[in-house]
Amino acid sequence: MYEGTVSRGDQQVALWGSTFAFTVCFAVWTIFSIIGLQIKQELHLNDTQFGLLVATPILTGSLSRLALGIWTDQIGGRIVFTGVMLCAAAATWFLTTMSTYGGYLFAALLVGIAGGSFAVGIAYVSKWFPREKQGTTLGIFGAGNVGAAVTKLAAPLVMVAWGWHAVAQIWAAVLATTAVLYFLLTKDDPGHVERRASGAKPEPFLKQLEPLKNLQVWRFALYYFFVFGAFVALALWLPRYLVGAYGLDVRTAGLIAAMYSIPASLFRIVGGWLSDRVGARTVMYLTFSVSAVCTFLLSYPTTTYVVSGIEGPIEFTLAMGVVPFTVLVFVLGFFMSLGKAAVYKHIPVYYPGHVGAVGGVVGMIGGLGGFLLPITFGALNDWLGVWTSCFMLLFVLVASALTWMHFTIRRMDRRRFPQIQADTDLPEFTEMINATQQARLAAANAAAAAVAAAAAAEAVAACSLRARGTSRT
Repeated sequence: MYEGTVSRGDQQVALWGSTFAFTVCFAVWTIFSIIGLQIKQELHLNDTQFGLLVATPILTGSLSRLALGIWTDQIGGRIVFTGVMLCAAAATWFLTTMSTYGGYLFAALLVGIAGGSFAVGIAYVSKWFPREKQGTTLGIFGAGNVGAAVTKLAAPLVMVAWGWHAVAQIWAAVLATTAVLYFLLTKDDPGHVERRASGAKPEPFLKQLEPLKNLQVWRFALYYFFVFGAFVALALWLPRYLVGAYGLDVRTAGLIAAMYSIPASLFRIVGGWLSDRVGARTVMYLTFSVSAVCTFLLSYPTTTYVVSGIEGPIEFTLAMGVVPFTVLVFVLGFFMSLGKAAVYKHIPVYYPGHVGAVGGVVGMIGGLGGFLLPITFGALNDWLGVWTSCFMLLFVLVASALTWMHFTIRRMDRRRFPQIQADTDLPEFTEMINATQQARLAAANAAAAAVAAAAAAEAVAACSLRARGTSRT
């Protein structure tokens, strides 16, 4: 719960400290997108095995979000966030002791706890700010997704110079240092302080789960499956895609992949601001519509056509080069970042007392997208043998989400305004009909008022005549 008495300084420390900590956590969470390329070469993994390896941390980070979000509401985000970072740092260092595929998968499960920090930060930061600023505030915090770009830009340089073990060890040391600084500099959130001062007990775990009975929560979760789950999946998969589809080296592939991760992270702040100004629904429509166009264009494979011409066969090829590919993934990342902020704009508004639980389950489903999609990408590569098959899957996913959202909103509008069912589908015609109906109603009311006034005048005149007759008698 936001308390208006908290100082602006404490608010800013909570917001920016949590954002920096989440950035470091996200860099660790996506570390396999780079070091996994070296491990793939060492162990001679196929694409399905590689997809499972890079996706395994996402599984732990996703499944842990619900419990971590609820614990944040119960015992405070400062303690939980610090504990998550220390555990993830230890797991990342432990990763360097493994040498087999099974060992790497086990270590990746432990490293994944870093991804659970999102649910902790959302629940913690939201308690420091009023409702009208939730979109912008949570958008700033969510921009910590840029940690994926940090890994893509810095990890290849470290890996080429000193090997992938150095990447894991440096990332672990930075995360542990961040945990200590975070605990020392931040304070407990206002709601936790108030509850501790009053001696009130935190809401029971099962009580926190009650909002999950609402279908609306799961609808938000499905939206997040695309805007966040697909973001994480592509952040993990793009280096592999660029190396395989375009023959780029790992450093160039990491740089181009960062061109996707950076806008898909930083512009989340813009998405939060837009959600506060024009509404989350409008932002979601923009996100899904533009994403559908981008994924459709990206999904078109290199194709050679032969046309029977007048003077013989005419052959031409349709293919997307690296430059247009980079532009399209930049646009895709930008609009996905807007959608991520728009989804989380709803949660503190609809469920202010259960941000941890609701935000945790929405983040969990979104994170599961980041786990399932890379595995599916690899399986599609092995099955179909077409590099763009990953974007084909994303197009189907976003088109389904857009259709489902639109018809849900139409159904809600029909419940609120039953007259829409009898009107035409075009909104401008609906407005004209409504205006005509209102004009007719106003004219009818005016006519009725005129008739009533005339009747009243006649009654007054009749009474006056009677009075005159009586006085003469």
